[in-house]
Amino acid sequence: MFKRYKEYAKNNPEGYWFKAKWYGWGWTPVTWQGWLVVLVYIGAVLLFSLTLDDNSTDREVAFTFVLPIVLLTITLIRICYKKGEKPGWHWGPPEDKIE
Repeated sequence: MFKRYKEYAKNNPEGYWFKAKWYGWGWTPVTWQGWLVVLVYIGAVLLFSLTLDDNSTDREVAFTFVLPIVLLTITLIRICYKKGEKPGWHWGPPEDKIE
C-alpha cells in the first residue's frame, strides 16, 4: 500500500504541492514546498503556545493564542487550495491517477 501511495505522490505532472488524501477530505504534502508550509505552520502554532501561562485571562488567551491560530489555519487552507489538487471526499486510492 505504501508503494502505491508513493507512486501516487510522485505522479505529479501539474506540480501540486499538496495532493488529495486517499481517505476522507483534505490534502497531504507531496513536495518539499508543501512540507515546508506544514512545518512553518506547526512551528508558528508552537511559538504561539509559548505565549500562554497560568496568569493569562480568557481575553488574553483569545487575542494571543486563539485568534492567531485561526488566522494561521485559514492561511494554511488557502495555500492548500491554491497549490493543491481539488479537494473532495475520497474512499480509497484513485485508480485513474496511479499508473
